[in-house]
Amino acid sequence: MADDKTNVSVQGRGRINLNEAREVKDWTHALGVSEQELRNAVAVVGDQAERVREFLTRRS
Repeated sequence: MADDKTNVSVQGRGRINLNEAREVKDWTHALGVSEQELRNAVAVVGDQAERVREFLTRRS
């Protein structure tokens, strides 16, 4: 069902919620980073997933 918010892939979400343990786990796996790296990236560029992804890609 298209309106089922419980079945959304990490890549389909626009923002990263660091207060949700499952989201943190999903994002660290999807981006290939540690939780601390994810938290640092969000602190630098904000919680928009695309900005975090770009930031993590540039740092490599």
